[in-house]
Amino acid sequence: MDGIAINAGARLFVAASAGLIAAAAASAQPTPTNADRDPIVVVGSVHPSARAEADLGLSDLDTKMEKMILSVRLRPGGAERLERLLAEQRDPSSIEFHRWRTPDQFGEEFGATTKDLEAAQAWLAANGFRVDDVARGRGWILFSGTAGQVASAFHTEVHDYLVDGAIHHANATEIAIPRSLARVARGVVSLHDFRARSGRSPAASARSAKESPQYTMPDGTHFLGPSDFQTIYDVTPLISRGMTGTGVRIGVVGRTDIDLNDVRQFRQAFGLPARDPVVVHNGAAPGNLGGDEELEADIDVEWAGAVAPDVTVQFVVTASTGASDGVVLSAQQIVNTNSMDILSDSFILCEQEAGPTYTQALGALWAQAAAQGISVVVASGDSGAAGCDTRLEASAAGPLAVNAQCATPYNVCVGGTQFLDGNSENAYWSFSNRGAGMTSAISYIPEAAWNESGSGTLDASGGGPSLAWIKPPWQSAPGVPSDNARDTPDVALSAASHDGYLIVTHSGTSMSVLGTSAATPSFAGILAFVLQKTGHRQGNPNPILYQLGSQQYQGQIAPVFHDITVGNNSVPGLSGFSCTAGYDLVTGLGSIDAAALVDAWPLSPAASFRFTPL
Repeated sequence: MDGIAINAGARLFVAASAGLIAAAAASAQPTPTNADRDPIVVVGSVHPSARAEADLGLSDLDTKMEKMILSVRLRPGGAERLERLLAEQRDPSSIEFHRWRTPDQFGEEFGATTKDLEAAQAWLAANGFRVDDVARGRGWILFSGTAGQVASAFHTEVHDYLVDGAIHHANATEIAIPRSLARVARGVVSLHDFRARSGRSPAASARSAKESPQYTMPDGTHFLGPSDFQTIYDVTPLISRGMTGTGVRIGVVGRTDIDLNDVRQFRQAFGLPARDPVVVHNGAAPGNLGGDEELEADIDVEWAGAVAPDVTVQFVVTASTGASDGVVLSAQQIVNTNSMDILSDSFILCEQEAGPTYTQALGALWAQAAAQGISVVVASGDSGAAGCDTRLEASAAGPLAVNAQCATPYNVCVGGTQFLDGNSENAYWSFSNRGAGMTSAISYIPEAAWNESGSGTLDASGGGPSLAWIKPPWQSAPGVPSDNARDTPDVALSAASHDGYLIVTHSGTSMSVLGTSAATPSFAGILAFVLQKTGHRQGNPNPILYQLGSQQYQGQIAPVFHDITVGNNSVPGLSGFSCTAGYDLVTGLGSIDAAALVDAWPLSPAASFRFTPL
């Protein structure tokens, strides 16, 4: 994971070796002779938005830089051992099968040595920083200081930048760290306040949630409520069998507080059992930031608990700081406490913007999650093949790009589809809503790739090959490209404004939303049924998903996936990828037949560790 080379001209980066955790073994381990006199430049540590034309000059030296993340390497040889463990945890014939590690066990087995951790902390303290926390898995150290201390310790300057009408601060040049520290650390995940984008996407006008909801509208418009989703994606038979996600815990990452009454009204409106999410503040509460931040959080929390109605949803909220994104800090908290069985992340940051240290750190975090049995699901993005552009652009400006948060080999990446019901709506939707769940969907609806780009937006399913990770051994199925790259997405679900997802937000306002932000927590809900069936955690689900996909597309088993063969994720200004039979770079293996997936999922011997926090 540490051997990443930079193409400085194109600002793209590729894996210099295996692209998996094992690649860390190939990275240099310099001898600390005259270590601090010969610092090592961390290439790719300047954010692309920190451009000269936006530079306003030096930031105040007293600017607070809190909860900076020093990304710590695995101990020598730990990378190879971790890859072997991850493979053995999936092998029913191995004594390691489903023997999930606790964070402390992970640290003792794979993490940096106590001596190296102490040396890193001593260096931080010697440079005036406050050490806030050391991860139980030994993968990172949180520390705080000021812009002046950052400039002195990391051989850079922190400047202010005017970007899109807002003032940001960031390191102006590549940082450098002493050779003695480079033995232990990859670098700092970020030294700026540019954030991952939320995929929040209103799709329809707001209306009061207190009115009687009519989700099949007189003008023929349709919206997705939980029971509609359950009908279309064949969840209803599972619920009829008494499977409701009981005992499974889904952790949602966030960086703003929400109004719990919105969640309550959402669940009441759709006949879901009263069940508040457990809100966990990782540090001081940020408060409700409102706007798009609140909208994203409401989508994630409400739909994480909508598909499997009795799951426990924990919403982990961390305030962003002048140096670190609250999304990453929240994800670290879930992995560090080992409190959840599934982690849902709907935020988007393309690989080119993330840079190598961020990319490697996220890969290491998701790998640790997998070793602990946590299944990580991440959104592919909402601007088609132009992953670095926001969806609210008339034309793509950037290159082909994928979401760094979903492109690692240790998580499921969720893309988007749209329903092909326009010419025969009566076959798929009733004219009125039925029952307590206000159901109007009648059956599965054929799907195409989600692509509503044009008319001022780039709305389409994210997907494409990673620039940072090579293809993992399990990513094999008919249609998977022979490109030696980790390909995204893995699966897909409805994400279009056409038949958008209904939510309640902003203190009681209902609206429909689009995007892989809604598809991702919904897939987490489907995965909850798998965990309930098996009775224990599953770690990274991808090896089994691709095994089932390969069997289906070779005609060996009944369909688990709806094969999406229509559409593409090209957007104005950039040609993307097209849907094909089997796997493709727009919808992955396809959308899910939930009952078929659960029935086909292999049962296994009882695991040592079940749903109890460790």
